[in-house]
Amino acid sequence: MSHSAESTIAFEGHFARDFPELAVPWRAEEAPDPQLLLVNEPLAVELGFDPGFLRSPEGVRLLIGNALPEDATPVAQGYSGHQFGFYSPRLGDGRALLLGEVADTDGKLRDIHLKGSGRTPFARNGDGRAVVGPMLREYIVSEAMHALNIPTTRSLAVVATGLSVQRETVLPGAVLTRVASSHIRVGSFQYARAGNDIELLRRLADHAIERHHPSSSTADNPYLALLKGVIAVQARLVAQWMLVGFVHGVMNTDNMTVSGETIDYGPCAFMDGFDPGAVYSSIDEQGRYAYRNQPVVAEWNLARFAESLVPLIHDDEEQAVALAVEALGGFRQQYSAAWFSGMQAKLGLPEGIDDAVASPLVDDLLMLVQEARADYTSFFRNLGKAARGDAEPVRGVLLDLPAFDDWLERWRAQKPDADAMDRVNPIYIPRNHLVEEALAAATNGDKGPTAELLEALSSPYSERPGLEKFAAPAPESFGPYRTFCGT
Repeated sequence: MSHSAESTIAFEGHFARDFPELAVPWRAEEAPDPQLLLVNEPLAVELGFDPGFLRSPEGVRLLIGNALPEDATPVAQGYSGHQFGFYSPRLGDGRALLLGEVADTDGKLRDIHLKGSGRTPFARNGDGRAVVGPMLREYIVSEAMHALNIPTTRSLAVVATGLSVQRETVLPGAVLTRVASSHIRVGSFQYARAGNDIELLRRLADHAIERHHPSSSTADNPYLALLKGVIAVQARLVAQWMLVGFVHGVMNTDNMTVSGETIDYGPCAFMDGFDPGAVYSSIDEQGRYAYRNQPVVAEWNLARFAESLVPLIHDDEEQAVALAVEALGGFRQQYSAAWFSGMQAKLGLPEGIDDAVASPLVDDLLMLVQEARADYTSFFRNLGKAARGDAEPVRGVLLDLPAFDDWLERWRAQKPDADAMDRVNPIYIPRNHLVEEALAAATNGDKGPTAELLEALSSPYSERPGLEKFAAPAPESFGPYRTFCGT
C-alpha cells in the first residue's frame, strides 16, 4: 500500500484488541474487479477521509477491505440472538467484517464495517456475499433515515465486486461499507452471558458505558444505569420509526444496538397505506415484526438485554431481577411519551395543550386514516395544507367525511401551526416503488434513478419543484409489497 493511502486512513482496533472472545481475526474476500457504485462524500469528510482518495482504485480496494493499512485488525464479531423469538447461541458476522474504528472530525469513535465481504467462521451455510440491490437498499434507506433525523448507522459506499452471486437468479455482487457509533448489540451481551463469563460481560458493559452511555459511570449502580440508558434510547428510536411509518422487518435481538441506532436494513420498508398490521418481510409469516408490534418487540428485546445484565446489577439475583423489572417498566411510559409528543407535533398542536383535548384528536384521526388506508406520509404532509385552509387533499382520501369534518372543526379550533407541521412531516421518503425502480436500474448498470432518489431524500421536509414523483403515493398497480434480506 502506498504511503499516501496509509497516511490518509488509519483504523484503530479497540474492539478486536479488547474483546478477543467476541472477535475472530478475518480478511475480506478478494474482489476480482471492484467498481465504485456510490460514495457518500459528506460522510467521508465527516470521518476525515479524502473523497478523492476513496474514488481512486486504491481507495476502492480499501473500502472493501482488500487494501488495508498493515496494522489494521479486521474481525468478524460474534454474538447471539433471538431470531423471530427463537434463541441462537452462535450467530455472528457471517458475511460482515469490522475493519476497525476511526475518530471522526469531532473526535468521536466510529466503526467502519463491511457487509457482503465473504464467508467467515460464522457463515454457517451462507456464501458470505451480497448483491447490488440489497446493498443499495441499505444505502438509500439508511441515508434517508439520517436525513429524517432518526438515529441510524450510515452508508459510506457501495462497491460492485465483479463476482456473480447465485440467488433466485445470478446477480452482480457488491459490498456495503457501513459506519456506526458501534456494532455492540443486545446479542453481544447475550453471547457473553451464555458462556457465563462474568468478567467478559463486565468488560463489555464497561465498554458500552464508556462509548455510548458515559453518564452511567457515575451512577450508584452503573450497570442498572446502562440498562436504563439503553431502554431510553430504544424507546425514543422506536417511537421515531412509528411516527414516520417505518417498518424494520427483522427486530431480532442481534439487530438491536445499545447505542440506539437503527441497524440492518434488510426487509425494511416505509408504509404506504396506513395499516397497523403492515408486514413487508417475506419471511415474517406470522407478523411478529408488523408495524404495530414494533414497540412490543422492542420491550421484549430489552427484557433479554436485562436478563444478560442481571449478574452485574446486583450480587443477589432476586434483587437484581427486581431492579431490572422495575427499569423495564419505564419503557412503555417513555415510548408512549415520545410517540404522543411526536403525534402532537405532526398535528401542529400547541405545546402545553391538555391531554384530554389532544388525545382524542390523535386517536380519532388515526382511526379515520386507517379506515381509508390513506397514504400515511402524504396524508400528514397534506394536513399542513388543511391547517392553511385547504382541506381537500386530505378530505379527498378519507371515507367517513362527516366524521372528518367534525374532527377538522375541533382540530382547527386549536390553531395548528402549519409551518411547524412541515418541519416534522416529510414530503419525501424512500417510497417502495421508487426504491425498487432504482435498484432494478442499478442492477442493470444504470445508477441515474438511484442518484435522483438520493437527492430527493437528502432534504425530506423541503418541497422542491420537479420532484413531484418522489412525493406521490405508489400507483395502485404496484400491489402488495414484499422485501427480502438478500442472503
